[in-house]
Amino acid sequence: MFLPAALPAAGPSPSPTPSGSATPVVPTLQDAQESATNAAGWVEQNWSTWLAIGLRVLLILVIAMVLRAVVKRAITKLIDRMARTAQAAEGTALGGLLVNNERRRQRSQAIGSVLRSVASFVILGTAALMILGAFQINLAPLLASAGVAGVAIGFGARNLVTDFLSGVFMILEDQYGVGDTIDAGVASGEVIEVGLRVTKLRGDGGEIWYVRNGEVKRIGNLSQGWATAGVDVTVKASEDLDRMKATLDEVTEKMSAEEPWNELLWSPIEVLGLDSVLLDSMVVHVSARTMPGKSLTVERELRWRIKRAFDAADIRIVGGATAVPEEELPDPTAVVAAPSAYANSESPQAAAATPITQQRPPLR
Repeated sequence: MFLPAALPAAGPSPSPTPSGSATPVVPTLQDAQESATNAAGWVEQNWSTWLAIGLRVLLILVIAMVLRAVVKRAITKLIDRMARTAQAAEGTALGGLLVNNERRRQRSQAIGSVLRSVASFVILGTAALMILGAFQINLAPLLASAGVAGVAIGFGARNLVTDFLSGVFMILEDQYGVGDTIDAGVASGEVIEVGLRVTKLRGDGGEIWYVRNGEVKRIGNLSQGWATAGVDVTVKASEDLDRMKATLDEVTEKMSAEEPWNELLWSPIEVLGLDSVLLDSMVVHVSARTMPGKSLTVERELRWRIKRAFDAADIRIVGGATAVPEEELPDPTAVVAAPSAYANSESPQAAAATPITQQRPPLR
């Protein structure tokens, strides 16, 4: 029962005057008392409904807030447990490389933020729908409109959704982190920031690449596990193999014992043998397992030491197969004879050299 319908019209309806204009009627005290009585009766009839709806809404809000707080606390504890597990794995040699403080902090923050946002959206969205239902609002058109809008937004922002989901799984699976050197296909460099939508890389030339996570089809992490340093030494085929191997062994043993190379080298430097033998050259391959990201540094130092040791041992390093010296081509005009006067049939020399034709006497 609504208030406008409960209030009756006060007094008789004004009758039009002969001039056609209506005379305003002033409400009396009795009319005001009747209106107040009707309003009080309407409130008395509906206060229980209002109270029930208010209590229901309040209960829904309290339950939603308490449930949201409990879920967020559980997520925080889960993230802290993951961080403690990572700290326990950090004591090992491989675990210390796979997980560092910055990566663990950023990964925990990203995972916790995603889970808390999803939990808040689900709990508060459900509470809002329940509150609308408490006011006896038909939710079917609202849900249908939300479904259509969600489909339209999903088609329009499918790339954004793809980037977001790819970023979530990259962080959950710990594919890479801040400080890692990766090859993402579309770009390569050192990771300086990992986001849910975009990953920032710094290239070798100092440039910054913004790579969308949805565009990454493969990732090569060059900072996990270990790296391999390999050096190819090309010498003349006439060199003594035993003397050359002894020189290489001396260089590798000395380098492995010195600092800081003894920390960068994770395995002894090995002379693997001949990779190829040509007519006038041969290639010896030297390899070692190094700390991730330090293979180029070890290779440069190893080449430097090998070159100095070979110079001291009088072992010549060549750049591959010896080039064959080019032969001087003969002058094509040397085999061509000088022009002769006899070549011209009208020259005096050609006319003098022409044989005289013998004329026969006429027959009688």
